[in-house]
Amino acid sequence: MTLDTLLAAIDADHDKAVARLMEWLRIPSISAQPQHAADCVAAAEWIRDDLASMGFTASLRQTPRHPVVVATHPGTNADAPRLLYYGHYDVQPADPFELWASPPFEPVLVEGPHGKRVVARGAVDDKGNSMTWIEAMRAWCKVAGGPPCPVVAVIEGEEEVGSQSLPAFLRAHREELKADVAVISDTGMWNIATPAITTQLRGNTHLQVDIKASSRDLHSGMYGGSARNAVNLLASIMGDLHDANGRIRLPGFYDDVKEATPAQRAAWQALDFSEHDYLRDIGLSIPVGEKDRGALERLWARPTADITGMWGGYTGAGSKTVIASEAHAKVSFRLVPGQDPQRIVGCFEAFVRERLPADCQASFTVFGTSEGIEVPTDSRFIRAAQAALADEYGVPPAMIGCGGSIPVVSQLKEILGLDTVLMGFGLEDDQVHSPNEKFEMRCLLGGTRSHARMLARLGA
Repeated sequence: MTLDTLLAAIDADHDKAVARLMEWLRIPSISAQPQHAADCVAAAEWIRDDLASMGFTASLRQTPRHPVVVATHPGTNADAPRLLYYGHYDVQPADPFELWASPPFEPVLVEGPHGKRVVARGAVDDKGNSMTWIEAMRAWCKVAGGPPCPVVAVIEGEEEVGSQSLPAFLRAHREELKADVAVISDTGMWNIATPAITTQLRGNTHLQVDIKASSRDLHSGMYGGSARNAVNLLASIMGDLHDANGRIRLPGFYDDVKEATPAQRAAWQALDFSEHDYLRDIGLSIPVGEKDRGALERLWARPTADITGMWGGYTGAGSKTVIASEAHAKVSFRLVPGQDPQRIVGCFEAFVRERLPADCQASFTVFGTSEGIEVPTDSRFIRAAQAALADEYGVPPAMIGCGGSIPVVSQLKEILGLDTVLMGFGLEDDQVHSPNEKFEMRCLLGGTRSHARMLARLGA
């Protein structure tokens, strides 16, 4: 069997691969909504049966919420590294429905600037991206009797709600899930013609602060000028989060932040990123953040603090002249490798309490934390991914960061000791989590061929 034979088989099967993806997309596997619990099971069963049809040993494993699919194949070369592939079958809610050009769970193929694209909820996140490696497995099984490496696949159903069941599942099945590296396609390309490998992910700490001032809401005429307004107080504290140069004022916030290396800065500069175009696409023109840092460094390698919600007092229609007794804010910190999320929580609490009058109280609720991740770029696995992508696309992949978080990457490292190859095929305009989410069929085919090439290199 030659690589050309394998790639020809992928090309010949592409239309059927598209049809399979559309069948999976028709299942409304919305993990956040209890009324779709049965649909989550149906989506898990669909991919279990699909993998079993190729020759994988595949089963559903129950968790306290949605099932996990585990599928294994011994591969045709027992001496090759064992690979753990991760994906998720759950999707975001489709609201607001009126903004969709077609029903979100009735996938359609439409023409776009790059050829055909499928429009549906979950098209890129993560059913389409996952199908790139699944279709590569199918081709290997059909042409060669199995992938050239031992494989274990884990496809969960709670990624869009925080993967709450996954850490316990990984711990309970640690022996079964042993591998040499993890592979995830839940990221993107640099552009339609340039593949990418993501090597840095920011972590996240999301919390709420609640301020209590007076014992009740007060008449603004009777008490204005004497009684403290909780909303004014919280606005003042939150307004103090950043200095005039965009730096975050929490004491010790930057203590564990590593500086980008000259090589990293040079690589990012070579990507010729236009922050002007990036902001123009969302209706803005003036960048914020640390003024002495480049755009990609700010997006990928610097921490941030953002108020994601703030409220208090009267917020209904019309007017009600009250001085609020309580005020609330939700704050998200995007953290970089080296920063301890729990330490940042403590820094924020100290920052707020420092500015709190003696007759007011503050309480804090932490919704979730994850650490920033930096993937070693000198491993045989990254080299295999780089070579596979370069062979497929004719250009070397961009080595990029990601401003968002993929918590499973840190969980795989912490619990199973695995580094991750983040090789995804989404595009910036795929409208992830938004109405009219789409996935380019050119990306499905290129991604499938790239995964097939990487397997060939690792199994050689």
